[in-house]
Amino acid sequence: MSSFRRVCAIWRDCPSQYSGPFLFGAEPTLADAMLAPVCSCFATYNVALDSECSGFRDHILNWSPIVEWAKAAKVEPEEIEELDVEF
Repeated sequence: MSSFRRVCAIWRDCPSQYSGPFLFGAEPTLADAMLAPVCSCFATYNVALDSECSGFRDHILNWSPIVEWAKAAKVEPEEIEELDVEF
């Protein structure tokens, strides 16, 4: 099974099995946070998803900690001086 198909299967099966809007129920878990970058990539690259998977993606991308994360990322500097080291 491809990684894409596995992610989609998880996004369909877990919320259904655990009565979520999140993967494992009504409350978010670390698993939801770990999949936020995947949701972001799928949105950025406009990956075609079925309604269940696009609904989960949108739910995660509209989750307040992820909204804050995205806003903070937009104002990060291009370069961080203390990380600019020559080897």
